[in-house]
Amino acid sequence: MNNVKKIAYLGIGIALYFILGLSVNIPLIGHIQTDLGYIAFGTWLFLFGWEATIVGVIGCLLESLIVSGWIPIGWMLGQAFIGIICGLLYKKYKNNNIMLIIITLFAVYLGIGIIKTVIEVNLYGISFIVKFVKNNIAFLADSLPMILGVFLGRYIEPRINK
Repeated sequence: MNNVKKIAYLGIGIALYFILGLSVNIPLIGHIQTDLGYIAFGTWLFLFGWEATIVGVIGCLLESLIVSGWIPIGWMLGQAFIGIICGLLYKKYKNNNIMLIIITLFAVYLGIGIIKTVIEVNLYGISFIVKFVKNNIAFLADSLPMILGVFLGRYIEPRINK
């Protein structure tokens, strides 16, 4: 695939993340809610590898700026970690459904449950236990749409690579 086509697909991924992220949201606790943007993130990471990290990072940034007007440093760094880990490992385990699920759960847990927690505790002085609990709820809420996106990517892949 040439670079122009890849850049166009990545732009589409960012737009889809943004639109899905603003669509159906189920509030869970505090400002934590389901984020269907992870469907696009998982799909694009499966299709394009680590380069699709930009879909999650920029999509998250745009969604947060529009919804709340703030730059979510913790979320963005968590998304970057998730994107790099999943983007590199999905290619290796493309045909192993169980490993794809394990990789997704591991990366999202570390990215949101741990990295985002540590960053926000240090940046904002919030209690570790409060952030840890909230971000682990976010991990659960974001893992499921991302896993769905990974399997959607498997369905879409033959159509993109024509």
